[in-house]
Amino acid sequence: MFDIGVNLTSTQFASDREKVVKRAREAGVTGMLITGTNALESQQAQRLAAGQPNFCWSTAGVHPHHASEWSAEIASSIRRLAEKPEVVAIGECGLDFNRNLSAHQQQEYAFDAQLALAAELNMPVFLHCREAHDRFVAVLEPWLSKLPGAVLHCFTGTRDELEACLSLGLSVGITGWVCDERRGLELREMLPLIPADRLLLETDSPYLLPRDMRPRPTSRRNEPCFLPHIAQQVATWRGEDVKALTARVDHNARTLFRLL
Repeated sequence: MFDIGVNLTSTQFASDREKVVKRAREAGVTGMLITGTNALESQQAQRLAAGQPNFCWSTAGVHPHHASEWSAEIASSIRRLAEKPEVVAIGECGLDFNRNLSAHQQQEYAFDAQLALAAELNMPVFLHCREAHDRFVAVLEPWLSKLPGAVLHCFTGTRDELEACLSLGLSVGITGWVCDERRGLELREMLPLIPADRLLLETDSPYLLPRDMRPRPTSRRNEPCFLPHIAQQVATWRGEDVKALTARVDHNARTLFRLL
C-alpha cells in the first residue's frame, strides 16, 4: 500500500526520520510521497526522497497557508525542484478558507499559478481544499484538461462536494479522519461512492492519528506505519478484501504519479 501524504519534513520527525521510514517498510507500506508545503520544505522533501530511492518521492509546491509568500523567486524554485526525478507532483496547493492564514485573493493567485506550472510541465497536482469548495472548483476546472492527473488529498467534505470532485475526474485521498467517531462518520458512509480506480490512501502523518486504533499508540504522533490500520478500516467500510484494496491503491498511486 502506498502512502500518498507524509509530512516527513515535520519537526515532529526530527529525531527519528530513518526509523519512521524503517517502521513503514516493516509494516508493509510499499511507497511514500513526502509532501512539500512551501519552498524550503519542498527542498527538504526532495532531499529526503532522494535518500530513499524507489521507496520515497516528493511533491513541490506552496500550501494555501503559505500563499502570501508566492513570488517569481518561489515559482522559479518550485520549477527547478520539479526537474528532479524524485519530484512527481506539484503541490500541496489549493485553497483553505478555514484558517485563512493567507488572504483569499493571495490563495487563489498562488493556486492558479501552480496549476499553470503543472500544466506547463505536464505534472499531476496534489491538492488541498478546506471550506472553499466553490472557489476551489472555479480556479481548478479550467486547468483540468491540461493536467495529466490530480488528487484531492485528505478529503473531508460533503457528499455533494465528493460527487462534484469525482465528476471532475479527481482522485480522492482518504486519511485516518475516516476513523474518527466524532468527525469521520459522514465520510465513512461515502467511501463506497469513490470508484476503485480513484481511491488513494494516506496518513497525513504526523497529523490525524486514527482515533480507533487499539491499543492506542502512546504518542499522539501519526506515522506511515499506521497506514495498514486505515486500509483495513476503509476495506471493511467499503465491503472489500483488504489485500485487494491495498494492491489497488498502490497501483492507483503509481499510475497517477507515473511510477510504473
